[in-house]
This record gives sequence, C-alpha cells and structure tokens, in this order.
Amino acid sequence: MENCIFCKIAKNESPSYKFYEDKDFIGFLSIFPLNKGHALVIPKVHYRWVWDYPEIGKYFEVVQKIVVAMKKAFKTDFVIGAQVGDEVHHAHVALIPRYKDDGHGEFLNASIKIELSPEEMKQIAKSIADNLG
Repeated sequence: MENCIFCKIAKNESPSYKFYEDKDFIGFLSIFPLNKGHALVIPKVHYRWVWDYPEIGKYFEVVQKIVVAMKKAFKTDFVIGAQVGDEVHHAHVALIPRYKDDGHGEFLNASIKIELSPEEMKQIAKSIADNLG
C-alpha cells in the first residue's frame, strides 16, 4: 500500500532498527517501545491482518525463532506476543519482553513507554540478531 509505513520499511524506503529479514518477513524494533526489545514482525507483502496471511504457520515459525533469540538476548522467559493491526493497518505481531520490576505490573501497561537512544536501539537490535539460530 502506498502510504503504509510498514510497507515502506519492507521496501527499505523508511529507516528502521531491523534485526531479522528473509524473503517473506522482517523483524524490527518498535520506535515506541513499551520495554527494551519491543519488536514487530511483519510480512513484506501488505496484508491487513495477521490472519489474512496465507501461510500463517510459516509466519509463526519466524515469530517463534525471534522469541527464542529474544529470550537468550535479554535473559527472560517472558515475552508477550500480540497480533495487532489497529494502529498501523499492516499485519504485525508485536513481541514485548517482560522483566522483573519493569514497572508494568501483572499486565502490560500500554501507557508506559521507555525512551532509548539510537545507539541503544542499534545495540538491542544487534543483541537479537546475534542470538538468532
């Protein structure tokens, strides 16, 4: 889609902190992170909803691979996954690592956002990439 920011990221027309890419999918960090490592996994081809992707099993194999890398990179067993598409109308799975005393409480609080420098974002993306098997 012409004005879709995620399509622009997929086409390398918009910058991102990418840590994963294959012929069908991209993994990159959220620019509005709720926690360190908050990431998005999208198909390169525009689909409105995750459920519209024709090979959803393949999609979630990639998601699982990224979650395993996140767990290693951030030394946590708790990664929340959410299938969303309401704010950006492009299918995406949000992956949010959780940490002890991260300020969110039992449930993730979407109003708590953290600020990370570009250097921190690059290091976080590299940490995930380095742990992909």
